This record gives sequence, structure tokens and C-alpha cells, in this order.
Amino acid sequence: MLLDTPAQISGVDGCKAGWIAVTATPKSFDKAETKIFETLAELIAELAARSIIAIDIPIGLPERAIKGGREPDWAAREFLGRQMASVFPVSSRRAVYACAHGYAAVSAIAQDTSDPPKKPSKQLFGILPRIRQIDEILRQEPSLRERVFEVHPELCFTRLAGAPMRHSKAAVEGRLERIEALRGVFSMIDDLIIQARREGIHATDLLDAAVACWTARRCFAGEAESLIDPIPRDTRDLPMTMWM
Repeated sequence: MLLDTPAQISGVDGCKAGWIAVTATPKSFDKAETKIFETLAELIAELAARSIIAIDIPIGLPERAIKGGREPDWAAREFLGRQMASVFPVSSRRAVYACAHGYAAVSAIAQDTSDPPKKPSKQLFGILPRIRQIDEILRQEPSLRERVFEVHPELCFTRLAGAPMRHSKAAVEGRLERIEALRGVFSMIDDLIIQARREGIHATDLLDAAVACWTARRCFAGEAESLIDPIPRDTRDLPMTMWM
């Protein structure tokens, strides 16, 4: 049973403006709200104490990447099957922290710190500043490690719907099947989509944040499942898994 607490649950996904968060109370999604934050620090500061955040961004970085990624990256790709391309294997911490120096510099470091040598995808390179942002926050504030959980939307949708999504989220059919999966949880999902569009947020980012919020509630209630058991940790003691 969930405690009577002012804590909140928040599902977070990256967007052009920064981060989109769908936030609710652990007891009900009926009054879920959508808000845009420029930084994760702003989001964390706004939430009530003991709130849970489920975020679509890698947590925990390898010093040397196996096949250019982490154990949860490859486990997620195997789990998702036809949606495996939605998982971007994560490069080493050194490569991530070199993101300000451009793709060529990151690629050189990534190849030097992976077995076998592997360049990051252009999609991964695009989110490296976000990965560095959360890595810095969790290293500076260890207490947050018990409240911030890595998720991947396609894993969350698979658990919510009982099977992997049949279509890409970029396709109209894909958006519709994800909306249908969420409708049983968020009675106001259409209103949330409209609100996000008014703020210039793409519907797919809103849907990813919403399903992450559903998983945040599962984390709060102790019902979420780790993709990997036991959970490996990186050299900074950050967990490396995905929750669903």
C-alpha cells in the first residue's frame, strides 16, 4: 500500500527545450501535469522531498565499453526485438565527458575505450550533454541515487501493454498504439498531448514521459522490475540498469 505522502512521481524525457516532465501523485494520475525544464537541477528542486523520477537517459557509465555499450544496453536490445534500434549503446565516461569537443574527438576516445573499438552513433552523440548532466548530478548528490531511475520508454510500453509495440513511435500507427496503451492509465492523455503541442513539444516526447511516469509509480510502490539482476554498478557506484 502506498503511504499517505506529499511525494510526487515524475516521468522525464529529453526535448528540444530541455526536459519534459509528466508529474503526478503516487495515488492517482488524474491530475497529472506536464512541464518543461531547462535543466534537471530545476526539475529536482521543484519536486517534493522523497519524490521519484524515472528518466529516459542512461545512468551509470563504463570506463571501457563492451561492444561500445553497457550491459543494460545490450540486454534491452535483446528484450525489445524489432524495436531494438531505439536503444543507443552508451560509450565510456571519458567519451561522454568529451562531448563539447565534437563528434570526431568523442569518436576517437570511444574507440580507444571500447572492446572492440566502436564509434558512438550520431543519435547517441546528440544526447551526450544530457548524459553528462545527470551523471554529474548523481555523483555530486549521492542521495538522489535512491530516487532517480533509468528507464527506456519502449521497455515501459512493453510492460504496460504486455508486448512490444508493433510500430515505430515515429509512425502515426505507432503514436496511436502508444496513446491507446496509456489511455487506461492516464484518463486525460489527450489533454496532456494538446498541452504539450501548445508548448512546442512533440507528441512522442510527451508519450515517452508519460509512460516513464507510470514506471515512476511502480518504482515508488516497489513494483518495478530491473532489466538486470544483480544490478551492476560503475566505478562511481552508480547503478547500470533499466527499470520497467
